[in-house]
Amino acid sequence: MYFKDKTILASDITPRDVFENRRSLIKTAAAGGFGMALAPWFSRQALASNPEKLAATLNTAYSSKDEPTPYKYVTSYNNFYEFGTDKSDPAAHANTLQTRPWTVSIEGLVKKPLTLDIDALLKLAPIEERIYRLRCVEGWSMVIPWDGYSLSKLIGKVEPLGSAKYVEFISLADRKQMPGVSSNILDWPYREGLRMDEAMNPLTLLTLGLYGEVLPKQNGAPVRIVVPWKYGFKSAKSIVKIRFTEEMPKTSWSQFDSREYGFYSNVNPQVDHPRWSQATERRIGDPKGMFASKIKTQMFNGYADQVASMYAGMDLKKYY
Repeated sequence: MYFKDKTILASDITPRDVFENRRSLIKTAAAGGFGMALAPWFSRQALASNPEKLAATLNTAYSSKDEPTPYKYVTSYNNFYEFGTDKSDPAAHANTLQTRPWTVSIEGLVKKPLTLDIDALLKLAPIEERIYRLRCVEGWSMVIPWDGYSLSKLIGKVEPLGSAKYVEFISLADRKQMPGVSSNILDWPYREGLRMDEAMNPLTLLTLGLYGEVLPKQNGAPVRIVVPWKYGFKSAKSIVKIRFTEEMPKTSWSQFDSREYGFYSNVNPQVDHPRWSQATERRIGDPKGMFASKIKTQMFNGYADQVASMYAGMDLKKYY
């Protein structure tokens, strides 16, 4: 995947099912069973679903060289409390989510407020594929090929006022579509926020797909953000409103328990969660399963070169 001076489309990248099975295919072929190796591949191709594809160009400058997590784990092990608190609940229940029609309003301290539908968002800027590490506060991680473009491209369209210091993201909260919204575990709708410089950082991705396809519903369809140097819950899903504010917005998990979930929530192996260490992580989908070695968590999830300067002089144990 990592080539210089070559434009690579998501459609040029190995299909996800081939990618996931390539090792077993190669091993079988090497043992003299190439025909036998191809047979299950063709059967799987014939049975594959056909989600909408995205014409996404791989951006190697923002892509991790870590092995991507197999699609089946990316789409079956999720945090999305609007559909339940168990990791398997979103895949089981998110089929009720209606992603069209869908609009996102951009408002607050801006010169040019907008309301855009999902098709306008898809056309607002060229779609890129970026392979980002995702680290969740519970200690698990994935490596995911996300498709979208820098949030800054959308922000530039609305021209924030000088008084805008923060960006708030508000997710859909519809009890008819989202069974988890009936619970009182959070104060719905789900809300998240970033400081303006964080939102403008080119790593912050307005995300419309993964693995070269539109976002699966359990992964935050039809539009979410991905902030790869922060814990996963900072990346709001199924966004319906983006608001620019002068005051730091109240965010869902910080309201739930500010001792455990700070506003910044930067990945920091030196600051433990009150109930567990954040020094290591386990990679979901590792073929060794429960016997897989733990991985040392990197400061800012490995993106320190791109983001550390935003926090120069801050006490990151106090502003966690």
